[in-house]
Amino acid sequence: MMKIVVIHGQNHKGSTWNVANIFLQDITGEKEVKEFFMPRDLNHFCTGCYSCLESRKNCPFWEDKKPINDAMKEANLLILTTPNYCMMPSAPMKAFLDLFFTNWLAHKPYEEMFKKRAVVISTASGAGAGKASKLVASNLLNWGIPEVITYGISVNAINWKMLPDRKKKKIEKDMKRLATKLSRKKKVKVGVKTRILFWLYGGMQKANWGASPSEKEYWEGKGWLNGVKPWKE
Repeated sequence: MMKIVVIHGQNHKGSTWNVANIFLQDITGEKEVKEFFMPRDLNHFCTGCYSCLESRKNCPFWEDKKPINDAMKEANLLILTTPNYCMMPSAPMKAFLDLFFTNWLAHKPYEEMFKKRAVVISTASGAGAGKASKLVASNLLNWGIPEVITYGISVNAINWKMLPDRKKKKIEKDMKRLATKLSRKKKVKVGVKTRILFWLYGGMQKANWGASPSEKEYWEGKGWLNGVKPWKE
């Protein structure tokens, strides 16, 4: 069974939510879907206290973050959605990414992330959806997720009901194609970019250039500084 976690960068079910919903319906086979809405399910901003670098549980908002954290670790596919606001991801999506910055390869990445796929969906009434989705995707790539697909589209409307029929048909066609593409892929492939990033950040930890000594201890505990690769069994 495919386990899917969706992180919505908005509370309302607008154009971006509708695009993601079409995509979810097109994914065939048995699946379990968990959805989280920002800021409803995580209404905090990172305070920059860096307590999480010593332990994730030290974050003052850990109790709210933990259900999302655990769901993402267990998922096979992550879907992050965000409307485009001022040529950028939404503020709730940015806040979400800030609160999980410890997941970056530069800090304490989860080995589970190297075995996942992710899709980032963004819409805009005008321009900027592509840029917003790529900014979110950049974070996920730095989490160690090797396959991140972005989809950004201008809907030429301020809400879903106002979308022209031709635009809805294009979206339906695109989502069908994307769902089919993902269903054909059985094993996640860790590419050159992820391998290089892992090597670079590993070298940084070896040189004691991390943000905290606990980061090097984390990498050493995983065996990553001695040849172990998180994407291998």
